[in-house]
Amino acid sequence: MPSIATIDPALKAAGIVGTWNTNVPAALSVLDEGAARLLAGNVDLAGRPIPLDIALGRTHPDDRDWVFDRIRRVRRTGGSTSTEFRIVTETGEVRWILNRGYLAADANGVMRGRGAYIDTTDTHRGPFLVVGAEQPDKPDPLIEAVDRCIDAHKAVGRVGDRGLLRLSELMLFEIGRTIAQRIRS
Repeated sequence: MPSIATIDPALKAAGIVGTWNTNVPAALSVLDEGAARLLAGNVDLAGRPIPLDIALGRTHPDDRDWVFDRIRRVRRTGGSTSTEFRIVTETGEVRWILNRGYLAADANGVMRGRGAYIDTTDTHRGPFLVVGAEQPDKPDPLIEAVDRCIDAHKAVGRVGDRGLLRLSELMLFEIGRTIAQRIRS
């Protein structure tokens, strides 16, 4: 299962490492080549259903507990997920990874999810250090708000009410503006 990042150079340039999909009741995830190489440490695991502790085998020891707790929580509730954490490569380099995805019940009621891993290491090496990144166990309330607003925006989109859509877009815009101002200061 080739990595989407090798198929589309623009995605690689944007930091996309690879993708995942998960079958929650089976407690198994499938990684593409890029994700398997970087996060599991074994490209041969790509395309094969593997348990979470293997799929995220390179998670930094200090991040492992809270990352796995967050994943277990979204597996119970469904919805969007956005988690930034560290991994340790085979050479001992520490890299930052943003895991973004969405979990929901399929037509048969089985909770499944899909998402992507994005390498954000470059934002931690200069003036673009993310506020709160030094305390990954304390979730940033604005990031949580963005995730909830995205979910609300999707739901409102299914209703089709243009007024509500404009309001949800305005909310997302203002939260993004606040985050950007905080990063610049």
